[in-house]
This record gives sequence, structure tokens and C-alpha cells, in this order.
Amino acid sequence: MAAGSHSGQVLVWSRVIHFVTSPNAALLFSTTNMSIQYRQDMPPAGGFEAVKYKRNLPLRGPSGIVILGAVTAVCAYGFYRVGMGNVEKRELQREQVWSRIHLVPLLVAEGDRDAYRRQQAALEREREIMKDVKGWEAGKGVYNNARYRSAESIVVL
Repeated sequence: MAAGSHSGQVLVWSRVIHFVTSPNAALLFSTTNMSIQYRQDMPPAGGFEAVKYKRNLPLRGPSGIVILGAVTAVCAYGFYRVGMGNVEKRELQREQVWSRIHLVPLLVAEGDRDAYRRQQAALEREREIMKDVKGWEAGKGVYNNARYRSAESIVVL
């Protein structure tokens, strides 16, 4: 029978219920007239097994306290090495300062010898240039001042 061919009846065909309006539709849907028996799904006898919701991870590696102790030991050793490096650096700086202090007289003497050599060379050049001028004294300043002033040096690059 085709669905909808009879008016006033409900036809169950291929698990699809077709509703057709009829005056006795309430009789068709009553539980006494239904031929399909439903069975309620129940738990098995003794109940279901427990749901496993906890993580079951194996213990691997060292504990947190061991890791914390190791990190603390490594940091302490690192700070010790930094402190020893600072002591070494301070000692090297002290040595460098004292070496410069002890070299100052030597460097001043070398500078004085160089200044004297340059001054004598300048006097010799002045004598050579001004040899034809009468009354010119080499090395005598044009200013009448007895105070010593170091000669200005011009560096030609």
C-alpha cells in the first residue's frame, strides 16, 4: 500500500510514520494498539566498571627536590667562579695601574730627551736660516721673559 492512499489512517511503512488525519487518530496512537515493543537499555548485572580518569604516568627521572638541589648547586658553583673571576680581574687591574705608575718616570724622561733633541734641531735650523741677519742670536726669544716655557710642537702628518 502506498503512503497516503487511505485517508483517515496512519500507516507505518519502512520505519517512517505517515500521519493521515482521521477522526479515530487517537485510537491509532494509543499504547494498547501499538504492536512495537520497546525494551529499555539497562546496566549489566553488577554495574559498569569504574571510569579511569586519572593519568597513569610512570615515574621517570629525578624528583623535583633533586632537580632543585642540582640547580642550586650549579648556580652556587657559577657564583663562586664569577667571584673568583672578579678577584682575578681586580688583581690584573691593580697590576696594570702599578705598572703604569712605575713607568711614568721612564716615559717622562724619554719625553724630555725627545723635547731636548727637537729643541736643539730647531736652534740649528734657526742658525742656518738667520745666519745672514746681523745681531740675531739663535734661541733668544722675542719676548723679554726669563720664565721657561716648553716649545710648542707642531706635528706634521
